[in-house]
Amino acid sequence: MFLTETHEQVRQTARKFADEVIRPVVEGLDRDERFPAEIFDQMAELGLFGIGVPQEMGGPGFDTLTYALVMEELSRGYASIADQCGLVELICTLLVRHGTAAQRERWLDNVMAAKTKVAYCITEPEAGTDVSAICSSAERDGNGWILNGGKIWIHNAPVADVGFVLARTDKTAGHRGMSIFIVDLNAAGVERGPKEHKMGQRASQVGALTFTDVRLPTDALLGEEGRGFHMMMSVLDKGRVGIAALAVGIAQAGLEAAVDYAQQRKQFGENIAEFQGVQWLLADMAKDIEAARLLAHSAAVKIDRGQDATKACSMAKCFAGDMAVTRTSDAVQVFGGSGYIRGFEVERLYRDAKICQIYEGTNQIQRTIIARELVKHGART
Repeated sequence: MFLTETHEQVRQTARKFADEVIRPVVEGLDRDERFPAEIFDQMAELGLFGIGVPQEMGGPGFDTLTYALVMEELSRGYASIADQCGLVELICTLLVRHGTAAQRERWLDNVMAAKTKVAYCITEPEAGTDVSAICSSAERDGNGWILNGGKIWIHNAPVADVGFVLARTDKTAGHRGMSIFIVDLNAAGVERGPKEHKMGQRASQVGALTFTDVRLPTDALLGEEGRGFHMMMSVLDKGRVGIAALAVGIAQAGLEAAVDYAQQRKQFGENIAEFQGVQWLLADMAKDIEAARLLAHSAAVKIDRGQDATKACSMAKCFAGDMAVTRTSDAVQVFGGSGYIRGFEVERLYRDAKICQIYEGTNQIQRTIIARELVKHGART
């Protein structure tokens, strides 16, 4: 995939940041499950939040391919850090595409500067892959709204200042009866659940939110009433490219660790890198990582060209997520018993990879989307 000089410059900036700032503290962040606010402040100073926000709105105005490059490099450092970049990108994209001028003025700068921490609030106990099953509701009350309901597994819920909450505003209208609200998560009636303790990406904090008669002003509504489902779906293609690139970054870190270890570890008087069985593991890792990277880049370019990118984004996310799990497992195998011990990088990478098959739509639903697109548009690319 052809990269411009600007692409390479941004990529190198993200790579240097990952090597010098993120990687030295990864194991402590994973162990302590700590929200690394100081790292996010430095990312904001470098312009790594709100990558696609147009320059006229105060952002850097980079394309989706640049976003994918940044997500991979940050994830190569630590996927929990890349996760925050991806979350901010989705929220900023919602504001850019659907927010009023007043909403953009109020929120965009502070979100990109990491001064306002955000949460993207969709998932509920009975509404995961099936977003249409959400039960949270917002009812008109004079000049505002009353929000009730609950969300689970929400990224940043324990620490966020503001949530972008999908709720029903018409219980009879199906997909057309949902709207998005910008909610102060410190307001009366908002309750945060405890921080969940996850298998991987442990510095990316997740928890539940409960809304009980939360009063919202009129201008809390993002975009048009009844268009919330479509607005949320409109940013998912970009989100899936981001997760595909994040998965590539995890696997790339695993490959680098495995190659280094194989050149140092001796058995039977030789470096294990000389053994054909190990060489084949490394070769399979390298080829699948490159394939996933190219799928992610191709999907990003389709978005940037204004083409229908749904199939490409689902293919990239599905392939890269499965690849990351398989190939970080191979990295553990190269390390042998050491790879199974906490404190070795590949053990963490294996744990971090699993969620890539689940969030932004499970890989099962990605396969369904891909098949539907094939039936709808034919098999030609």
